[in-house]
Amino acid sequence: MGVSNAAGVDLTAAAAPGTGVLYGALPQQVIATPAAVELIERLHAKHGPLMFHQSGGCCDGSSPMCYPLGEFMTGDSDVLLAMIGTDAVPFYMSKPQFEYWKHTQLILDVVPGRGGMFSLENGEGVRFLIRSRVFTDAEIAALRAAGRI
Repeated sequence: MGVSNAAGVDLTAAAAPGTGVLYGALPQQVIATPAAVELIERLHAKHGPLMFHQSGGCCDGSSPMCYPLGEFMTGDSDVLLAMIGTDAVPFYMSKPQFEYWKHTQLILDVVPGRGGMFSLENGEGVRFLIRSRVFTDAEIAALRAAGRI
């Protein structure tokens, strides 16, 4: 069974492998800074295949959480937003949270500090952080036309 976005569109083959870029001219819903890509590669070398889930709060606030692939169970209540980096790391968010953030491009970055309690970068001296920007009207229209929002 494929992975679907909030609109029910099958995303199994929607992302160009390793790029986080959707085929066509759609704006990327999640991008990663070079520092984030470097940390992802370092964590992949230590832990194997990875995945992200954007936390909605609780213990670790609203941090992007990095897990070994499959350790965090996703399902129908989650949206696959992107495949990040050369290792094509999936980046998920819950549907209710996506409804709030769907008009926003998420920028995965790294800053000094301590990672989330359950996130793999904990102990690395840095943590993942989400920055964001609101999509332009034209980008929102393109995402809507494609069934991405």
